[in-house]
Amino acid sequence: MQHLRSLFDIEVHELQRILAASLSLKQRLAAGERPPILERRVIALLFQKPSLRTRVSFETGMAQLGGTSLFLGEEVGWGKRESPVDFTKVLGQFVDAVVCRAKKHEHVELLAGFNAMPVINGLTDLCHPCQAMADVLTVRESLGGYKDKHIVFVGDGNNVAQSVALCTAMLDMRFTLVCPPGYEMDSDWLRRIADRYPKAIIESATDPHRAVADADAIYTDVWTSMGQEAEMAARRAAFANFQVNEQLMASAPSHARVLHCLPAVRGEEITDAVIDSKQSDVIRQAGNRMHAQKGLLVWLLNRKWIDDHVQVDQSL
Repeated sequence: MQHLRSLFDIEVHELQRILAASLSLKQRLAAGERPPILERRVIALLFQKPSLRTRVSFETGMAQLGGTSLFLGEEVGWGKRESPVDFTKVLGQFVDAVVCRAKKHEHVELLAGFNAMPVINGLTDLCHPCQAMADVLTVRESLGGYKDKHIVFVGDGNNVAQSVALCTAMLDMRFTLVCPPGYEMDSDWLRRIADRYPKAIIESATDPHRAVADADAIYTDVWTSMGQEAEMAARRAAFANFQVNEQLMASAPSHARVLHCLPAVRGEEITDAVIDSKQSDVIRQAGNRMHAQKGLLVWLLNRKWIDDHVQVDQSL
């Protein structure tokens, strides 16, 4: 059974098909078309963490595809009222797939391990694959393709950074993480990328101005993620010189785009002047969450539609 616990679960050609389908569906929607590709299909949204983009984009995207979704919060008692095996196998009797937004990555792995239905990672502490697909889709739209494009991530080597790094490795892009010492990406994660994609260009740096000098996209995220509130003061001190502001953008090429996965702490990791600038793709990037996830859902639940309706350009 196919899952998306992380982007390690799929091959490069499969990612390319998902992204091509995502773009095709976005174009069809812009033309007023909402083909019922997943008519009568049902997905569950099993969430341990609060959400705006992930919940609304999956619910809206599924509705546009002719299907429906069920939001399952704390009231379903996941991990509390009954055993994980009973919970998961029963849920698999009712729905076609589940999107899991979990506090720990092990919870997504546990769900997928029973093979009761396809499991999609809607965010864990380890990675955020749906976000990364939306990010590279945005880069393709703004810059015309993927190959050799350079994403510079200024900030914490967190779950988002790790997913974007893996996604760039799959698409022959470059990735640089710029962060203070002690906030690098997980070494085991980087080792897995290197083993799977030995030609990947993933670099690290500590000087933001030098790092963005040849950037095609400058990406940032909050300095303190959910669950790290006790570290807030220390993180603000550590990242004080890693703000994406007008001075940093002046060191980047004029064509460089600005990305942020949101929510943002304006005035902390990014300034109003930058996030609201003409170089910012942040709102379109957020919108692309829905389009990327629609492509993923169709690929998981009605792959024949992609075979019949989507052309994949592997040269991009």
